[in-house]
Amino acid sequence: MLTVSRVSKSYGARTLFEDLSLQVNRGDRIGLIGPNGAGKSTLFSLILGENSPDTGTVSLQRGCTLGFLPQESAPSGDETILELAMSSDDELAQAMATMREHPDLDSPENQEASARYAELDGHSLAAKAKKILSGLAFRDGDHAKPAKTMSGGWIMRAHLARLLVMEPDLLMLDEPTNHLDLESLGWFQNYLVNYSGAILAISHDRYFLNTVCGAIVDISRGSLRRYTGNYDRFLAQKKAEEEQYLAAYKNQLREIAHLEDFINRFRAKASKAAQAQERIKKLAKIERMAPPDNYEPAVRFRFPQPKRSGLKVMALEKVCQAYGDHVVYRDLNAEVERGQRIVLVGPNGSGKSTMLKILAGLVPIQSGERIEGHNASVGYFAQQRTETLNVKRTVLDEASSTPGDASEQTIRTVLGSFLFKGDDVFKPVGVLSGGEKSRLSLVKLLLNPPNLLLLDEPTTHLDMSSIDALIAALEPYEGTLVFVSHDVHFIRALAKNVWHINAGVLTTYAGDYDYYLEKTQASSERGGLVAPLGNYRPEESPDKSDVGAKMGMKEIREQRRLEAEQRKAAAKARRELEQRVKTLESEILTLETRQKEVVALLEQSPDSSSAWSLHKELAEISDQLEANNAEWAQAAEVLSD
Repeated sequence: MLTVSRVSKSYGARTLFEDLSLQVNRGDRIGLIGPNGAGKSTLFSLILGENSPDTGTVSLQRGCTLGFLPQESAPSGDETILELAMSSDDELAQAMATMREHPDLDSPENQEASARYAELDGHSLAAKAKKILSGLAFRDGDHAKPAKTMSGGWIMRAHLARLLVMEPDLLMLDEPTNHLDLESLGWFQNYLVNYSGAILAISHDRYFLNTVCGAIVDISRGSLRRYTGNYDRFLAQKKAEEEQYLAAYKNQLREIAHLEDFINRFRAKASKAAQAQERIKKLAKIERMAPPDNYEPAVRFRFPQPKRSGLKVMALEKVCQAYGDHVVYRDLNAEVERGQRIVLVGPNGSGKSTMLKILAGLVPIQSGERIEGHNASVGYFAQQRTETLNVKRTVLDEASSTPGDASEQTIRTVLGSFLFKGDDVFKPVGVLSGGEKSRLSLVKLLLNPPNLLLLDEPTTHLDMSSIDALIAALEPYEGTLVFVSHDVHFIRALAKNVWHINAGVLTTYAGDYDYYLEKTQASSERGGLVAPLGNYRPEESPDKSDVGAKMGMKEIREQRRLEAEQRKAAAKARRELEQRVKTLESEILTLETRQKEVVALLEQSPDSSSAWSLHKELAEISDQLEANNAEWAQAAEVLSD
């Protein structure tokens, strides 16, 4: 379907990647990952034809349709949300625009456009678009709203709906989960699991990559490597590769040291001069391996801890809040206690960010009380925080201006963890992008944290290593944390309590995110509702009385017998597949254990014959692991349907 063959791309003296190849086939679900600046978006621009490679070719199969969702700033105009969702067909979009511009049903323009709309099957497409818009949390009343009156996040959702209505053969997504709440994310992921076309997605969302993707493509250090399986499988394979490379690197260092030691000791001795010369030649022929990325010991840092607050950190009593006619909260009561780690969940527009602002004291409440506890100090992080930065300072100076006694080395280490590396710390704040300013604000907040930390989508603009750095910083934090996030990995790592907000109603769960899912799932099943991570609706089943009226009892019994046999056969096949998955998992575990043993043996510097045998075994294990992982991923994907 898509072939990227030996592509290279440079900008000035900087080479992004060289001799890069990628094949995307029908049905592939590929997650494209890599550090910021590695070239993921550039690769997308080459595939889309917006840019040209320096060398190599990019070819798309004839007749293959392609749909692309950018990370930010998709266009919008006078069209309504529904029209935008149906705008993949230019002729249909023109017919809808004409009908909107000429609303008089008796006008010639409207009648002609309506006839063309019907010819293009607009009615069935509209039904499909409405269903998808509903899954992405649009209300029925939003369909007729002009797209340009909506926020940027909702416009991006409408464009996502347009692509899903279009159903291109290859769906290219750049950070598609950035603008989705948890409920919409659940629906979206379920939709993609059953999507008919191929998917190529840039994402830093581990939960998305684990749920949707059957292959991971890692682009870093100018090269590309494809791995079979989801993101967790990629991590396991990557770790095994790094261990193998580290063992080989250490062996080479030992070999070089032995050669150099022999040369230094015996070069001057006539009886050993010939042997020393042989070793000099051998040393010159060795192709030196580059040090592994993680060979240097990781720098550990610990953020300062805030002063201790009272047991009750914050309380809201009978709070009412509205924006115009829109009532967000009425008679809301809530209490935050010391040491709690609370995640706010609920659909977009339910009032999560408003809750954070009320807790932060940033918006005046219309009635009720906001009560700060003893010794409470509040810190709030959101996009607006970037406006407090001094644009004339350098990144390092701005971070160093934070109150506290952190050393410059600690500050630079923390900045590096949030993507400000090398000379980046000397950039003026004024030239930073919005995402870079957000990360700098986050660094400043963590260098001198308050004892009540309020975070609104803190992982936006962070890559996976930076998200891990943020988690590592917050895990030992001794204060109280309340946050909003759509990153399930981040939520699972930190949240110990869940507050669900919907339609002004606050429901608290005294457990972590999985506890919340378990409780809401049980409640949904009792009420005949859907699971909390998706607001999709099960298809309506036909009324049994209608079926009975149309079929005789004999036909009904025969149909039931056939259905029972089908269910029995399907259950047997599933059991066999589940058993095969268990067998594969056991084999993979055994292979990975032996792999570690072989790596350890290689590090003990055995004689050359043993080393050759061990390297051969290690290669065989790696090949078998790759085959088993591929079979496991395919079987697991079938079981997940």
